[in-house]
Amino acid sequence: MSGLFEAQAPRPLADRLRPQKIADIVGQDHLIGANGPIARMLAAGQVSSMILWGPPGCGKTTLAKLLADGVDLHFELLSAVFSGVADLRKVFEAARERRRMGQGTLLFIDEIHRFNRAQQDGFLPYVEDGTIVLVGATTENPSFELNAALLSRAQVFVLNRLDEAAMAQLLGRAEALMGYRLPLDAAARAALFEMADGDGRYLLNLAEELFRLPPEVTLDPAGLAKAVQRRAPLYDKAQEGHYNLISALHKSLRGSDTDAALYWFGRMLDGGEDPLYVARRLVRFAVEDIGLADPNALVQALAGWDTYKRLGSPEGELALAQVVIYLGTAPKSNAAYKAYNAARRTAKQHGSLMPPKHILNAPTKLMKELGYAAGYAYDHDAEDGFSGQNYFPDGMRRERFYHPVERGFERDLAKRQEYWDKLRQKRQSAERQAARRDQDDRDQDS
Repeated sequence: MSGLFEAQAPRPLADRLRPQKIADIVGQDHLIGANGPIARMLAAGQVSSMILWGPPGCGKTTLAKLLADGVDLHFELLSAVFSGVADLRKVFEAARERRRMGQGTLLFIDEIHRFNRAQQDGFLPYVEDGTIVLVGATTENPSFELNAALLSRAQVFVLNRLDEAAMAQLLGRAEALMGYRLPLDAAARAALFEMADGDGRYLLNLAEELFRLPPEVTLDPAGLAKAVQRRAPLYDKAQEGHYNLISALHKSLRGSDTDAALYWFGRMLDGGEDPLYVARRLVRFAVEDIGLADPNALVQALAGWDTYKRLGSPEGELALAQVVIYLGTAPKSNAAYKAYNAARRTAKQHGSLMPPKHILNAPTKLMKELGYAAGYAYDHDAEDGFSGQNYFPDGMRRERFYHPVERGFERDLAKRQEYWDKLRQKRQSAERQAARRDQDDRDQDS
């Protein structure tokens, strides 16, 4: 009777939208498109063992299931997290019996990298004699996590994280199924894709939560964040005086009012504040509000903290007072703090983009075949010790996060930055000229 009611049981949106044919899978055209290697396998009616390497939510499990359907293989799924040797033996015995009856087996192992080396070796004889077609899924680099013997018997296919176009297509299917668009403005819709970070399953989970909202209320990015994320807990109101005084100390230092800072420092100690807490906050101030305008500020703050720990009260408090004076009189800059926050925002906006392949190491044959380290220029061998290569992800424009101020040591850093910028422009100009010459030569030859 359980099967009778199973179809009526609630199913997650991601499960209801699971592709029913290979062409429905989004974001992996390099594998399943007309000239893709997996598409060619299906056209030939024969699938070989493979490792699907890609981030969560990119369609590895679905692809494996549709591969089995496409060549009429029995689909068997195991998770390396929950399965052991006994489970594998049962699968192999059942696969042998099916083979005697004329049907093959596709064994899909999710998170195959979780199996140890001995367990991975156990697959080999069954792969070699055709008892199973092995399809392993992993989010980890197969070069490091899988046996060389297993890799030599299986092709490695890299699945991409879903780009915005693929996620838009997926979300469009969800809206078609539900019969209306999510109540999001354009900016919130873009923010939803950023939250999903290339994970189609997570995108649909977020969408399912949003479909529960009244469709007549349109959310902006702030409303979206409130709808799908929990609020951070508030501070304990009983500690209001504690936070008021540390705020007064911090802002007095920022305003270079050393005397006011010393006053609030004394107030905190008289109120029974732990001097080690103050020491930690002074270190924070040194990196947030002084930064590279005076790199020695961090050294002084750490030295004061260490001195207090060695001497204790009351002698060690003088060391902290000395730090307060140094920080209050130091030149101020939050350029490093702003650069850090800007870089974090950009990192979240662009998600999990891979570094360009030319700056990745290639310690294995597979990684070399995938183009890792190809074209890397060793900077020490270049003119001025500077190659001018691109170190941002491919397809992402270069951004300037750090803007030094004209105060203290950062004046020198600004000059250094200007020097590197000029060299970079010089290298890029030379590369463009060389590319034009090559193109002119090709045009003449043709």
